[in-house]
Amino acid sequence: MNDRVISDQELVRQYIAGDHSSLERLIKKHESKIFSYIMLIIKDKHLAEDIFQDTFIKVINTLKAGAYNEEGKFLPWVMRIAHNLIIDHFRKSKRMPTIDNSEDYDIFETLRIFDYTIEDKMVIEQIHKDVKTLIEYLPDEQKQVLKMRHYGDMSFKEIAEQTNVSINTALGRMRYALINLRKIVEEKSVILTR
Repeated sequence: MNDRVISDQELVRQYIAGDHSSLERLIKKHESKIFSYIMLIIKDKHLAEDIFQDTFIKVINTLKAGAYNEEGKFLPWVMRIAHNLIIDHFRKSKRMPTIDNSEDYDIFETLRIFDYTIEDKMVIEQIHKDVKTLIEYLPDEQKQVLKMRHYGDMSFKEIAEQTNVSINTALGRMRYALINLRKIVEEKSVILTR
């Protein structure tokens, strides 16, 4: 192996011409950046390894099919493939978390799920809009506490002081707001996922 720096474009050309070691050099050259990117989003080493492998399987298949036309832009092209596979993974696995009978369930936790792409941001914005609409169906006292807590970022002590009730009453109203919000979601058949 010579020490001269070979461009990605040249390595791709060599691989397509039958030099399989060129692909190995390409992978070694970029694996740290690509794997780090996948790991940053996935946060699971084994799953990240699977997606990394799937990325290069897709790269190999595309190169063998002669469908690669991103001359000089190999790394961004591979990163885009990895990104799309990550999105596919989340689409397959992301469902509405099961609403169990636990009174500790906080519907707002479903709003804090993954926020990576423009599409994800649009979906989350729609979820926020849907939840705000559903909140309007709550009794006024519950609605007030819920809005102060989640949109006003107020502590229960602050809520209690501002609404002239005890902290326990504020907590109770919040608890019932969440229970009722769950019932409304079920009644309205609102799906808070894509």
